[in-house]
Amino acid sequence: MPQEVFTVGHSSGTIEQFLELLALHGIQVLVDVRSSPYSKFAGQFNREPLKQALKKAGLFYLFLGDALGGMPADRRFYDEDGYVLYRRIAETPAFREAVDRLLKGLEKHRTVLMCGEENPQGCHRHLLIARVLREKGVQVRHIRGDGRVESEEDLCRKDGLGTRDNPDQNILFLGLEAPQQWRSLKPVPRQRSEDSGWTEE
Repeated sequence: MPQEVFTVGHSSGTIEQFLELLALHGIQVLVDVRSSPYSKFAGQFNREPLKQALKKAGLFYLFLGDALGGMPADRRFYDEDGYVLYRRIAETPAFREAVDRLLKGLEKHRTVLMCGEENPQGCHRHLLIARVLREKGVQVRHIRGDGRVESEEDLCRKDGLGTRDNPDQNILFLGLEAPQQWRSLKPVPRQRSEDSGWTEE
């Protein structure tokens, strides 16, 4: 059986609703992949209260946002327009080591990768992490706020990234993707870039 991992966005609901969502899918370990594990609009999902709530519910919390986050502090991961260059992140030793650690964990625990956005389509957990995991044969499933699950394959068909069954559209697998093409869909707004430690000169 291929390895399987889930992703989820905490959005702005309550901790109780979030825990119910995780329980619905039998999640045992939550891996926080936010560059900064804090939210101005949903403080209940800040690192400390989230970790405590998960522990109380019998779940394990692991922070890997320093290696797998989508808004790193180092400016070399951004282009001149503020877009995040995902290939540069994926090529770092820290990212590769974190992925290896994640793969080992998947062998034993039902795991979910958590970021903030409910919709994974524009989130780095789909655009960056899931693409790398998919290339390694991992089945990625995205938990939506209403409880349904969307496969990475279906999500890729929606945004034209291609699949293993349709490699002509999948330049990542073919190794033909230019660095500037594998990047965030939107530039990081100045406010958020400052929050992540990245600022314009």
